[in-house]
Amino acid sequence: MTETAEKAVLVSTDERGVMTIQLNRPHRLNAVVLESVATVRKALEDAQADDAVRAIVLTGDDRSFSSGADLQAKAEAKAEGESSGSLLDDVNEIIMLLKDSSVPTVAAVSGAAAGVGCSLALATDYVVMSPTSFFMLAFTKIGLMPDGGASALVAASAGRHRAMRMALTAERVYGEKALEWGLASELVEDSSPLERAQEVAATFAAGAPRSMAATRQAINEIALPTLRSDLNREVVGQSHLLGTEDAQEGANAFREKRAPQYTGR
Repeated sequence: MTETAEKAVLVSTDERGVMTIQLNRPHRLNAVVLESVATVRKALEDAQADDAVRAIVLTGDDRSFSSGADLQAKAEAKAEGESSGSLLDDVNEIIMLLKDSSVPTVAAVSGAAAGVGCSLALATDYVVMSPTSFFMLAFTKIGLMPDGGASALVAASAGRHRAMRMALTAERVYGEKALEWGLASELVEDSSPLERAQEVAATFAAGAPRSMAATRQAINEIALPTLRSDLNREVVGQSHLLGTEDAQEGANAFREKRAPQYTGR
């Protein structure tokens, strides 16, 4: 196994000042674990203090942006007595870092952007995706609720009823519909989402930094004024749900590839 294959996240900055943060767990469709989110968080924090970084691209690979939290890894961690709280804590800090970033951020979405993956993409300023890529919130299918800011980010981008539709039905929202709903900024067919995202990021990187920062702050404060409290609300709700019998049944059914039998307990 190569050194690159062993790293859960790859981080690089090119001569244009574009930092690319790539989720790198292709065998798990880039599902995130503690190592992933800790590395992404540190890269974003470092970028805020590095004048050489003028824009950020967040991406996965050609098969998947991110399929969300790695449920298998979470189950194994729980069995070993480890807490999953720090995973969501780090994810929430990443969402806030993306919202409050001093430089523009772009997501390049191929394949699935599900669960936390959906939140990570939508927290950026500009989303590039292919027609075959999709967003999905499947939390209710396993007895849980959206977290990682999804309840706020999807509603802010697509509106309340579309957010409800995604959250309650676990529908896959593919490229063209995502663009129509306001979840994506543009679709690409003749090039990869990553190639186009890096082009967009390079354009942002060449712009006036203070102008870019002031513009982002103004729009984000209007569109997501209560994001921190929204994240806290999700943590409280999700923490309660994780202790229910239905959540345990949902997790078991997912691992056993069967339909869950919920009781409301």
